[in-house]
Amino acid sequence: QVHLVESGGGSVQAAGSTRVSCNYTDSPAWMAWFRQAPAKEREGVAAVMIDGTTTHADFVKGRFSVSRDNAKKTLYLQMNSLKPEDTAMYYCAATANPYTFYGRLATKTYSYWGQGTQVTVSS
Repeated sequence: QVHLVESGGGSVQAAGSTRVSCNYTDSPAWMAWFRQAPAKEREGVAAVMIDGTTTHADFVKGRFSVSRDNAKKTLYLQMNSLKPEDTAMYYCAATANPYTFYGRLATKTYSYWGQGTQVTVSS
């Protein structure tokens, strides 16, 4: 069983930057960041395979960047040019399955989830 623990987050001003991290166990094939704002559905933000292949949601392209350090067993999400609408609980997720039949940013793809870390962007 993969264990995931997020860190980072906090309050940031609009147009600012921050980075959230996720320490993990084992060697998941795919890892991803999801976010959920109050009264909204959980949405996929970005994903990265163990080989470094990445996918970013359209609403964060050019602003966010996902990466992972397989040696340190840490997943990162660098968030730049933050907007108030980025305010959400951010969750890391993982799957041991290298085949993302439901999509790289689909909730159903992932079997393991962290507890989440809050990111609040103020204007």
